[in-house]
Amino acid sequence: MNQLDGMIAELKVKIISTLGLMDVKPEDIKDDAQLVGGDTGIDSIDVLELVMMIEKDYGIKIESKELGAKVFASVRALSTYILEKQQRKA
Repeated sequence: MNQLDGMIAELKVKIISTLGLMDVKPEDIKDDAQLVGGDTGIDSIDVLELVMMIEKDYGIKIESKELGAKVFASVRALSTYILEKQQRKA
């Protein structure tokens, strides 16, 4: 498992626990599936909770709505963004 796959797996668990998606399993969230408004039923209020979780857990801010739309396109997009930001900090 590479770093990206590890981050994707970790984020799926965090998304489920942060949003209290009791009937969703990590494997139910597809890596490249639309995250917001997709099968998981994640909406704009949920995104705010996820933004706060990412800031708290990873120390990464998502500054604009435009960036948020791109970053929250899928779990893979979100994972890639977090890893890129972490590498720049290192």
